[in-house]
Amino acid sequence: MNPHAHITRRGWCPGVRRPMATGDGLLVRLHPFAGRLDARQARLIAEAARRHGNGHLDITARGNLQIRGVSDETYPDLLALLDREGLAEPEGDGPHRLTVLSPLAGLDPLDRCDTLALAQAIETAAGGIEGLTAKFFIAIDGGGAMPLAEVGADLRLVASDNDAVTFAMPASNGQHWIGSSPLCRAPQAVHAILSGFADLRRKGVSEAQRLRDLAPDLVWELAARAALDPAIELPAGTAALRAGVLALDNGSAVLLALPFGRCNVGQLVQVADRSERFGSGEIRLSFTRGILLPMIAEERVPALIDEANRAGFITAPDDARLSVFACPGRPNCGSAQTMAPGDALRIAGSCGDLLREGATLHVSGCPKGCAHPGKADLTLVGREDGRYEVVLHGSARDASSIHLSIDEIMTRLLPLNSVDDLRPAFAEAPR
Repeated sequence: MNPHAHITRRGWCPGVRRPMATGDGLLVRLHPFAGRLDARQARLIAEAARRHGNGHLDITARGNLQIRGVSDETYPDLLALLDREGLAEPEGDGPHRLTVLSPLAGLDPLDRCDTLALAQAIETAAGGIEGLTAKFFIAIDGGGAMPLAEVGADLRLVASDNDAVTFAMPASNGQHWIGSSPLCRAPQAVHAILSGFADLRRKGVSEAQRLRDLAPDLVWELAARAALDPAIELPAGTAALRAGVLALDNGSAVLLALPFGRCNVGQLVQVADRSERFGSGEIRLSFTRGILLPMIAEERVPALIDEANRAGFITAPDDARLSVFACPGRPNCGSAQTMAPGDALRIAGSCGDLLREGATLHVSGCPKGCAHPGKADLTLVGREDGRYEVVLHGSARDASSIHLSIDEIMTRLLPLNSVDDLRPAFAEAPR
C-alpha cells in the first residue's frame, strides 16, 4: 500500500506508516501505549525530528506525539528508524492505539483500579476488531486526579467503587451513562460493543463513523449485546489539571504544559535529561497536550519547575494560556485559513483575567476543530476571507450566527470580566 494514500481525506488519522500532508510537509504521528516513553526514546525522537523533519513536534489531545515537516525524501529513513525502534503502529486501517489513559495511570493514589492493566486487556481483547475507523478510541478513567471526561472518546470507562466499571458515551449535555460491568468482565463487554458496532457498519444498518455518532436505539442495542448491568451514574467531577504538581504515594509528578501542545526538539531533549536527573527516566505524554514527569522527589520539584519555566514550559495551573486551545494554523496546516496560534496568543496576552475566571477559548484555523473536539465558551473558526466564525458555548462543528475579524473580536473581548459577558458581547454583528 502506498503510505501516502488518502492523505488529504477529511477525518484522516495519520500514523508512522501512513503520514499526512500538511502545510509544512508530512506529519508523522507516534502512538506509544499509555503515552509512555523513556529518556532514550525521547532523545531518539528528538534527533529524528531534527534530522528528518523541521524540528517541531506536537503533543496531541490523545497523548500522541507528532513529528512535523518531514519531506518525501526523508520519510523512508524516518519510517525505517521508528519501525526498528518499535515506535511504529501495527499494520492496518483501524485505530493505531485503541485506549487513552491519564498520564498518572498506575501511579495515581486516587484511582480505583489498575487502569494500565485494564487498558492492556482491552487492547488485547478488542484491538484487532476490523471495521473501526482509525480515529476510534476509548478513554480508560480510573476515577483519579485527572478525569478524562473532556477527551471526546467514543466510549469512556470509569472505575467506580466495588470493582465495577461504568460505561459512558459523549452527549450534548456531558456524559450519557449506558451501563456498568464488573471490572473482570469489562474487556469482554468492550469487545461485544465494538464488534457489534462494526457489524452494524458492515451490514449497512448505520453509516456512523464513530460510536458516539450512533443513533440512540442502536446504542441501547449494543449495551444489551454486552449484557451491561444498569448504569451507575457518577458525578461530573472537575476538569483535569493542565500544569502543576500532583502528589503521589512515592514523590510527586510534575505536569509541564506547552502552548497549544507545540514542542521543539531542544525542549524534548531537555525533558529527557530532567526525567533522568530529577526522576525515574520516564516521560508520559498527556491528553492535556503536555508532558508529565513522575517520581520526582519533593525537594527536587522547585529546581525542576525553575528549569522548565526558563525552557518555555508552562508550570503554573492558573496560566491564562491553559484556557486556550489552538491548532497549528497557517502556514503549518494546509486546511487552515488563519494563523490561529498567533491570534490565540494575542487573546491570551490581553484577556488573561477573563481566562483565569474560567472562560475557555478555542481558535481553529478551519471547521475540523482538531485542537479541541469538544465545546468551549468561545470558539473561533477560520474562514477563507481571514475572518472568524464566532460560536458561543459550542464546538467548531456548530453553526455560527456572526463572523468577525480578529481585531473586531479583540475589541469585544477586552472589556469583558466573566463568562456571562460573552453572550451579550457577541450576540450580533455590528450594525
